[in-house]
Amino acid sequence: MKLDLTPEQAFFHGTTRQFLDDKVPTSLVRELRGDPAGFGRDFWRQGADLGWTSLLVAEADGGGSVSGQGLVDLTLVAFEFGRYAAPGPLTAANLVTAAVARSGTAQQKAELLPGLMTGDRIGSWAYAEPRPFDRLGAVGVRARRSNGMYLLTGVKAPVEAAGQADLFLVTALLSDEGGGLVQLLVPSGTPGVSVSPMGTLDITRRYGRVTFADAAVPAAALLGEPGTAEADVERQLQIVLVIQLAELTGTMDRGLELTTDWLFNRYSFGRPLASYQALKHRFADMRAWLEAAHAMADAAAQHVQEETGRAGEYVSAGKSVLGTAALEVLQECVQFHGGIGVTFEHDLHLYLRRATVDAQLYGTVADHRERLTAILEANDG
Repeated sequence: MKLDLTPEQAFFHGTTRQFLDDKVPTSLVRELRGDPAGFGRDFWRQGADLGWTSLLVAEADGGGSVSGQGLVDLTLVAFEFGRYAAPGPLTAANLVTAAVARSGTAQQKAELLPGLMTGDRIGSWAYAEPRPFDRLGAVGVRARRSNGMYLLTGVKAPVEAAGQADLFLVTALLSDEGGGLVQLLVPSGTPGVSVSPMGTLDITRRYGRVTFADAAVPAAALLGEPGTAEADVERQLQIVLVIQLAELTGTMDRGLELTTDWLFNRYSFGRPLASYQALKHRFADMRAWLEAAHAMADAAAQHVQEETGRAGEYVSAGKSVLGTAALEVLQECVQFHGGIGVTFEHDLHLYLRRATVDAQLYGTVADHRERLTAILEANDG
């Protein structure tokens, strides 16, 4: 998280932290483990009132941000979501809202944005797919035209908050009209759309498998131009990854905070654990990775915010590093705590679970290393 926050950003960040501290203490996070939704609608609406869901929407469309850089401001919220392992579809909801605000028609904006920004309506991006289309960028769901309608066929999984979403933004491959990617806004109650829950390590976030069996939506559901959605999809992926990087940094921050307290308040032979040289070196390494995480997350957010030519490079570099480093740091924190660190009763596993799931979503570390290599080779050429 940036050190040079403006007064407005500092207030926004502090308000978000205080709200999450009040509304989602770890005791409640644990209780949500058995909740089918993983979050309450009232909680989400209250978060929307704080501005969580309108940062990526222009003021002309009813949104706005505290600094004029909505994505950078959103990372402040994502960082806290990582620190608290907070419930709520922060990534999914903001992605759909941003996509409608960016590429939607005047009618789509008027119809959808108000509910999405107030939290009364929840959207989710149906992008990832199961095998054999589970590699980053692979799309197996097909869309074909028939009598003025688009018919969707295939499966999307995992889809965040699939069981709670009112609207899916579906990325599909056109099977006619020359092919290419198309994005469609599909209400969850559309005939031919079915949702089944999936298991997850995360305590509060829920995922589902969304199946489309010739689900028909009108041409008015089209977001952008048919067959030309590649640039929009890339932009959406970059936004999601920026949110992930900020959240991963938050999990690391909280893990180190808990471990610092442990080291200074536990004694061996009359000395605090923090005084032992070997432990100091290990902790210094972890702290260095946290500082690197802050730098990578901030740099990626700035590049995506400004839509520079290197935005894709920065988000893939960040994911390829933090997707591994966050897990290593949190596992090290577990080891510092000894036996209690591996129990369900200790809080560390909440953040390790969140980081583990984030590391697998929207491209694995291997996917992004491959993607980054392709970018660098193209630049050399």
